[in-house]
Amino acid sequence: METFFEILKAILFGIVEGITEWLPVSSTGHMILIDRFVQLDVSDEFYDMFQVVIQFGAIIAVIILFWDKLWPFKMRKKKGEDKKVLAWKKGAFDMWVKIIVACVPAAIVGLLFDDKIDELFYNSVVVSIALIVVGIAFIIIETMNSKKKPTINSIAEMSYKTVIIIGLFQLIAAIFPGTSRSGATIIGALLIGVSRATAAEFTFFLAVPVMAGASLLKIVKFALEGVAMSGMEIAILAVGTITAFVVSVVVIKFFMGYIKKHDFKVFGWYRIVLGALVLAIELIL
Repeated sequence: METFFEILKAILFGIVEGITEWLPVSSTGHMILIDRFVQLDVSDEFYDMFQVVIQFGAIIAVIILFWDKLWPFKMRKKKGEDKKVLAWKKGAFDMWVKIIVACVPAAIVGLLFDDKIDELFYNSVVVSIALIVVGIAFIIIETMNSKKKPTINSIAEMSYKTVIIIGLFQLIAAIFPGTSRSGATIIGALLIGVSRATAAEFTFFLAVPVMAGASLLKIVKFALEGVAMSGMEIAILAVGTITAFVVSVVVIKFFMGYIKKHDFKVFGWYRIVLGALVLAIELIL
C-alpha cells in the first residue's frame, strides 16, 4: 500500500511538471506548494535530483511534437546520381545557431553557479516575489501591445541581436527561481516585437538543450555524490518522467492553439494569485 501511494505521488508531480513547465506560470512555484502538502518518502538528495530530471520527460514531448522543425537534416538525391545523401534543411543550421547562442548565457551561469543560486534564491519568498513581478509584467506588456502588430513572425526573421536579448531574459529565469523560464523568455520576446506564437515556439526549442543539460548535470552530480537509488526511488523517477511526457504533449498542443486567439494576461493574473498564496503559506506554516 505504501508503494502504491508513493507511485500516486510521483504521478501527481509528473502532472504538475508537464503542465507548469510549458505554461508561463513557474513549475518551481507549484513544486514548492506540492512539497508542502504531498511529500515523497525519499532522501533529500534524491528529491533535489528528481525535481530536475523529470523535466526530461517534458523535453521528449517537445522533440516529438516539433521533430520536423528540430531535426536539421533531410535526405536528398545527389546531383547526377540516384543515391540519396544526408543534407541540411534550408534554414535549419541558422535556427540551431540561434538556439545555441540564446542558451549560452544561462548555460554558463548554470554550470558555474548552480549550487550557489539554489543556496541563495531557492526559497519561498524569492519564488513568490518572482511569480508576482513576472505576472504584473505580463499584464503590463500585453496591455501595451494590445494595439500593436508584431514585427517578427517566425524564427527565421529573428536577428542575432533579438536572440541574444531573449537569451538574457532566460538568464534571469536561471538565476531567480519562480521567474519561469518560459515566462521570462516570452516576456523578452514580446518586448522586442516577436509574435506570441513565435515566442512560445522558440521558448520550447530553447528548452531542449537547457533542460536536457540541467537534467544531465543533476544526474552526474547525484552519481558523483555516491548516493545509491533504492528500487522505489527508481520507480518514482521513471513514473514521474513518463507522466511529465504524456501531460506535456497535451499541454503544448493546447497552449499553441490557445495563444493564437488569446493573450497572456490570464497567466499574469494566475501568477499573482499563486505568488500571494505561496507567500501566505510560507508565513502561516
